[in-house]
Amino acid sequence: MMNIIIFLIILLVLVVSHEWGHFIVAKKSGIRVDEFSFGFPPKLFGVKRGETSYNFNALPFGGYVKIFGENPNEESLNGPDSKRSFVNKPWYTQASVLVAGVVMNFIVAWILLSIGFMSGLPSSAGQVPEGTVLSNQALTITSVLAGSPAEKGQLKVGDKITLMKAGDDATETPSTTSVQYFIKKHGNEPITISYLRGSETKEVIVTPEITKTSDTPMIGISMDIIGNLKLPVHKALFEGLKLSWDLVVATVQGFYHLIYDGLSGHGSLAGITGPIGIVGVVGDAASFGFIYLLSFTALISINLAVINLIPFPALDGGRLLFLLIEKIKGSRITPKIANTANVIGFGLLMILMVVITYNDIVKLL
Repeated sequence: MMNIIIFLIILLVLVVSHEWGHFIVAKKSGIRVDEFSFGFPPKLFGVKRGETSYNFNALPFGGYVKIFGENPNEESLNGPDSKRSFVNKPWYTQASVLVAGVVMNFIVAWILLSIGFMSGLPSSAGQVPEGTVLSNQALTITSVLAGSPAEKGQLKVGDKITLMKAGDDATETPSTTSVQYFIKKHGNEPITISYLRGSETKEVIVTPEITKTSDTPMIGISMDIIGNLKLPVHKALFEGLKLSWDLVVATVQGFYHLIYDGLSGHGSLAGITGPIGIVGVVGDAASFGFIYLLSFTALISINLAVINLIPFPALDGGRLLFLLIEKIKGSRITPKIANTANVIGFGLLMILMVVITYNDIVKLL
């Protein structure tokens, strides 16, 4: 239950910040904003302040701002308040309103990561800025291969390996090189792994396996020396900005490969996680400590930003694409066509959400 509450708080913060970006730029541009909602209908409760209704809806998997004229109709095109309509504003004003939500998600990630660096953010020993010191270094699991001995043994990202033992042989103060050598040396023997998860010491026995992609026995983990990097404010802000941008690049590359694989017939939902799956990941992040949760929230914020820039109807990127088409052709896209495309796009996104959620449930069974 606590994981669900934490997830909803994270979602609330990220959705509200994204929609607030649209909201504040629209307001400052003289555009009428009719509604600011967290979640999707049906409406649970709300309050009206001025011309804007602020609502909390029943389905907490997103949110929206209802901007007058964003989905043009006769009233917003030619009605008495048409001068305050989104669709009748200059293209650059429309673009700034659409981009504002993505910018806010990036800023939130930057702030969270900067706070993390000020407090002591988990960082790789190989990526420490010059002149800084990494404290509490430990060999840490950075990824776990699906279906591997490590996954079957319930090892998780963030676990810190303290000892590996096979028979009378053991490797203490392990490094990536010594662990790889140890696993190779003991082939198919059962290996006892001692590790730290948060402040709790745990132990598991795994047996290395030869896979289709490797002739060398492996347990299915990637590792790195991770420690806490604590920086002064000015350096934390710079490194937070740099890491935020690196995450944007990595996320764009990830979505590119996901979409490319899907279009080429090699796609799979196995690596995609929806709301239910994220709840579990949130719990894992929280168990490792607040800073891990902060970093995970920043990663989700970056993902939301990148997703919203995909040029697909109903997303900010789709509306930006329509705006670009209008600029190139020198005339407005027929409102009926644009509105229909956005409705269809929204419907397809909801279907995709249902499929991903179903896939999350299947993984749990």
